[in-house]
Amino acid sequence: MKQIVIMKNGGTDVLRVQEKQDPIPGKDHIKIRVKACGINFADILARKGLYPDAPPKPCVVGYEVSGIVESVGDGVDKNMIGKAVLALTKFGGYSDVVVAPIFQVFEKPESLSFEEGAAIPVTYLTAYQLIVVMGSLRKGESVLIHNAGGGVGLAALDIAKNIGAVTFGTASAGKHDFLKQRGFDFLIDYRTQDWAKELKRLTQGKGVELIIDPLGGKSWKKSYIALRSTGRLGMFGVSTVSQSKSGGKLRLLKLVFQTSKFHPFSLMSWNKGVFGVNIGHLWHEGAKVKIWMDEILDGVRQGWVRPHVDKTFSLEQAAEAHEYIEQRRNIGKVLLIP
Repeated sequence: MKQIVIMKNGGTDVLRVQEKQDPIPGKDHIKIRVKACGINFADILARKGLYPDAPPKPCVVGYEVSGIVESVGDGVDKNMIGKAVLALTKFGGYSDVVVAPIFQVFEKPESLSFEEGAAIPVTYLTAYQLIVVMGSLRKGESVLIHNAGGGVGLAALDIAKNIGAVTFGTASAGKHDFLKQRGFDFLIDYRTQDWAKELKRLTQGKGVELIIDPLGGKSWKKSYIALRSTGRLGMFGVSTVSQSKSGGKLRLLKLVFQTSKFHPFSLMSWNKGVFGVNIGHLWHEGAKVKIWMDEILDGVRQGWVRPHVDKTFSLEQAAEAHEYIEQRRNIGKVLLIP
């Protein structure tokens, strides 16, 4: 099989194409011939040495794929062979062949292309956990989605609109036309506007019931302040750490000092809540994640889950794909195609 390997911490030049023998599926595992694999910002942080969960280098990252079942191990129905599926992978996704446990593999709805299928697992599960499971967003409430043009941002919009919530988003002005067509009620250009002041104006000083924030550092405090009473702040990333020019450990240390501490007394006093989401730490909750994924795939069939693929690159173009995302040029998902 062919894989993209991160040889060491660094820029995109540390990505290498390597070949090795195909893996064999063990008990309760499935071998998938990959048609598309998703790229997530965690992959970029891992390449830079800023992602604590990343395996030791050299390593292969990647959390999600779509493809065709090629073979199965003991304990798996052989009728699965030949089926089109999408899957979560605990790293190793930047490959043309992967092996995954049965509980992390889901049949692909026929209405989805393989590219659209690979755009679903991480972004929509993360958004579902943020909006529904822990954010408890209700019809008529309001949500602010930071990085509205990203994969999780668009997934969160789909879910929030299906609930019947009022949606606010932050994004650069060049993405606003697309995002308006996609369904956002209000958009704020974070580059030319103070988003917190604009949100306060748009909500007549009330704030919103839910904010989902992948930025980290100072942004979390600002988001917390912008919440309405009974509001919830969902934190799911630290993308700002990649923008610092300091070394890896210094970047993380700086982020720690910039991050607010939410004391229980102040949470009670202000009637606000905070929570964190990391789908990569839920491998032990396969049954729970399956329930969420079944809801999402039902949404595909009903038409309200609409994965958007911005651009695809070949495996050999992985470096270009990383640069494209780091330059914040994408709207929605960027994929690698073996």
